[in-house]
Amino acid sequence: MNTIIGRVTKNAEINTLANDRKVVNFSIATNDSYKTKQGERKEQTTYFNCSYWIGPNVAKILTVGAVVELSGRVSSRAWIGKDGEIKSGLNFHTSQIKLHNGGQKMAENENVSTIVNSTGEGDSDLPF
Repeated sequence: MNTIIGRVTKNAEINTLANDRKVVNFSIATNDSYKTKQGERKEQTTYFNCSYWIGPNVAKILTVGAVVELSGRVSSRAWIGKDGEIKSGLNFHTSQIKLHNGGQKMAENENVSTIVNSTGEGDSDLPF
């Protein structure tokens, strides 16, 4: 199991599949820094397309700007775009979500720490 911490870059969307199963899709960006051989500090941002299959109500808190800690499994994919160019992306299949602070739908000074685990239940008073 892997753990990543990042900021939500797009509000979560709930998609319903043909068998009426629901998946929450959202994206996050992680930041890392390193020094080059010349001693220059570089910043690197990595984007992940994330999915959460356990409960759709978590989408309410996955809003732009929210800082989340995710546990789950990383995978990559490649495809040929409509322009004929090779594209690639990183996916994160999320089994546990910890919210470190709110996004657009929460007050700026509000700091929430909530864990949503594989049962879809949180450890706070949030309604999911």
